[in-house]
Amino acid sequence: MSISLTNPQALNLWLAATTAQVRSDGPDLTARQMALMLTVYLTPAPHTVRGLAAELDVTKPVITRALDSLGQAGLLKRRRDELDRRNVLVERTTRGTAFLTELSNTIVEAGRSA
Repeated sequence: MSISLTNPQALNLWLAATTAQVRSDGPDLTARQMALMLTVYLTPAPHTVRGLAAELDVTKPVITRALDSLGQAGLLKRRRDELDRRNVLVERTTRGTAFLTELSNTIVEAGRSA
């Protein structure tokens, strides 16, 4: 599916979606946290801290800090890989799924209004 937007339309869509998110009772995520969330939810598992750092081209401490916040919010969870105890797996949560479903609905509605 391809959507054709002008630059101002794209920015207005982003503004509308971001404004709706800021006004909601949900967590206020940084761009890094959002990129991490979307990577975990939109790409096939398993996800490791090391793999996510490579995917997003950031350091492992950047991922760890983002996961600390996202874990506290209940949006992602970490656990040790039972097959290789050196790896930390990053997994989806029910709350994270609900958060992104609501966000995607907000984006769709903003697109209809734009």
